[in-house]
Amino acid sequence: MRRILSIVLIMFCFGVAQGQEFRCNVTINYQKLLTTTQAYESANDKKVFDNMKEAIENFINGRRWSVIEFQQQEQIEWSFSLILTQRNSATDFVGQINVQLKRPVYNSTYSTGLFNYMEQGNFAFSYNDSQPLDFDPNNFSSILSSTVAYYCYVMMGLYFDSFSPNGGDVFYQQAQQVAQAVDISKYSGWDSHNTRNRYWFMENHTNSAYEQLHEAYYNYHRLGLDMMTKDQPKARQAIIQALRNLQAVSKRNANMLSLQQFVDVKIQELVSIFTPAPAEEQQEVYNLIQEISPINVVKLKGFKTK
Repeated sequence: MRRILSIVLIMFCFGVAQGQEFRCNVTINYQKLLTTTQAYESANDKKVFDNMKEAIENFINGRRWSVIEFQQQEQIEWSFSLILTQRNSATDFVGQINVQLKRPVYNSTYSTGLFNYMEQGNFAFSYNDSQPLDFDPNNFSSILSSTVAYYCYVMMGLYFDSFSPNGGDVFYQQAQQVAQAVDISKYSGWDSHNTRNRYWFMENHTNSAYEQLHEAYYNYHRLGLDMMTKDQPKARQAIIQALRNLQAVSKRNANMLSLQQFVDVKIQELVSIFTPAPAEEQQEVYNLIQEISPINVVKLKGFKTK
């Protein structure tokens, strides 16, 4: 409760809040179905996909996911995309999920990326055009509603981690509850065998061994980006501290999905922030990225390094 109250206070810094949490844009891409033998009448029933988009959008934007209220301009902006690759029957589909999340930066018109992830595996689900999406956090309804609900809670967790120390805890726990209700023998992406799936992203954010992952979100965003217009040198040091937090996490698990996701989303932003910075700061950022995410260090090639 104390953490929720601290979150509410932070939101009041951005204005008095009222309303639902999300302003999510849903995209259903069915172009592959139109060019394969698995189209299953898709050329003649585009309405099914329009209804699917509307149903998921209403499911996300039309229900309450927390006790926190938002002003309309403060609603969390994110996108949920389904790229459909197969249609096996009138109601059975296979596709890939792509999720993106942004966060406003205080005292600016700039929004920073928090999450940008394309699931590697195929997402098999059923959608009946005549039945609304239903969800009960304590009971399994459908794999589509559970997966979308899971990402709603993850988006809340990431968002509030960036505003308050461990601010996302309650939402990660809710995502974990959703995951635990899924029968992993029937649905992929929820077991521990694949190290880059929903199970592991949730595990990374609820495992106390990776506490500094949460600190990284807070240091980078609240103490870093939000303070850039007030004190740039101090803000850059907070961002460097966030990278040190990630370095500590990397020493425990260098291949962690959450760790690589953080760097992938932020690497171009880091280039913009530290290109005008002193050489010693550029050197430290370069060294940290080289240790945390070697594949991204080439993007820092303009930095002054030894």
